[in-house]
Amino acid sequence: MKILHTVESYYPETGGMAEVVRQLSERLTRMGHQVTVATRKRKERISAMLNGVLISEFNVDGNLVRGMSGETEIYKNFILNTDADVITNFAAQQWATDIALPVLDKLKAKKVFVPTGFSEFYNPQYKSYFENLKIWMKGYDANIFLSDDYRDINFARDNGITHNILIPNGAAADEFLPLPAIDIRNKLGIDSGEFLIYHLGSYTGGKGHKEAVEIFLKSSLRNSVLLLIGFHNDHFQKEIRSDVKIKYWELKNLGKNKRIIISSVFNRQETVAAYQAADLFLFPSNIECSPIVLFECMASKTPFLTTDVGNAKEIIKWSNGGMLLPTTFDDRGYSHAVINKSVQLLNRLYLDNEKRRHLAENGFNAWKNNFTWELIASQYDKLYNNLLKSTL
Repeated sequence: MKILHTVESYYPETGGMAEVVRQLSERLTRMGHQVTVATRKRKERISAMLNGVLISEFNVDGNLVRGMSGETEIYKNFILNTDADVITNFAAQQWATDIALPVLDKLKAKKVFVPTGFSEFYNPQYKSYFENLKIWMKGYDANIFLSDDYRDINFARDNGITHNILIPNGAAADEFLPLPAIDIRNKLGIDSGEFLIYHLGSYTGGKGHKEAVEIFLKSSLRNSVLLLIGFHNDHFQKEIRSDVKIKYWELKNLGKNKRIIISSVFNRQETVAAYQAADLFLFPSNIECSPIVLFECMASKTPFLTTDVGNAKEIIKWSNGGMLLPTTFDDRGYSHAVINKSVQLLNRLYLDNEKRRHLAENGFNAWKNNFTWELIASQYDKLYNNLLKSTL
């Protein structure tokens, strides 16, 4: 089977959708399919082939609401003329999907859409976009949702959009089951007796870095480290540190033997090793769909505290692997941790070793049985095959 996955960003870029599409594409390739990923051009990408996946690059930016620039016609002609059997557009509100939406009826392949949450659903500027989406989504042969109760799947149900299927996110067994390849505590000078809190998320301003720091500093934790890992981008450069050429930087002398370590250049092995070394994952993010980081916490036996963001509440219900931080919501649907109450919850969990152990075990067992990328890729494979059989 020839499969085309379209996504705004892809490895070596990091972030939720880049990781989702990488995991699925590489595993579908191992199943014997020919997989191509159409994505944004990056100077850091040194090959058009990665682990069996062909990468087609396009210099395009924007979306239908903000406007698009670059090789838009080249990309449109590419998807119109592809010989793929299945085309899957990952994520609304970005060019790799938005260029396809008006020409869906001209695409020869079976068409699949993974909306990933509609982050701008409450933004008035996107009103016409979502009005059109009521029609466009009916042009797909299948719509895949990551949650059974979130704004995108509820939008589909409310507007008579059918051919809907739930396939959640996950984490990779081949990454998280082996013992850590790197001793991240030793690498960063973190003592085995220090309580390590981990936060992973691109430095976009919406992943809760500021809130995580505030919660950590106000907590009564002692002999503890907050480790912030994220992809280097302009927000990090402008708002967090002007010089990011060093491997990491550290804030010391914060009182109560607290330290904060911040990095923008961890590779994947180091990122996974940090999960495996952490005592707790703190994720007061503002906007998500279905946070992969929570599944990766489960895979690494790391209990987590998260805002009620995306389908985090549902993930907790599925796994009992973490707890919700007290959360409020603004008029755009963004989540915000209630700082003082979140501090209290962190203090309690820090002192409750048994609770953290139970959360870790519960999450790991749920992940192993239901949320490995190996299991999830097989669900995509089954769906794709069923779509092709329906035309025979």
